[in-house]
Amino acid sequence: MDRLLVVAGRALGIIGLLICLAAGLYRLAGHYHLGGFQLVTLLQAGVAGLVGGSFLILWGLSAKSGA
Repeated sequence: MDRLLVVAGRALGIIGLLICLAAGLYRLAGHYHLGGFQLVTLLQAGVAGLVGGSFLILWGLSAKSGA
């Protein structure tokens, strides 16, 4: 279970980072929308992925050290 939390956290963090990078690069290119969404919305979704991934990794690590 602990391993699953850490792996899920890493995956969610990587996905969040890719979304943030895509939103940032498109915004620097002068675009405001990507796939029907405003880039600010995609950036917030990427930050939410990073925060969620960090939470899962911390939860997995604390459960591992607490046992």
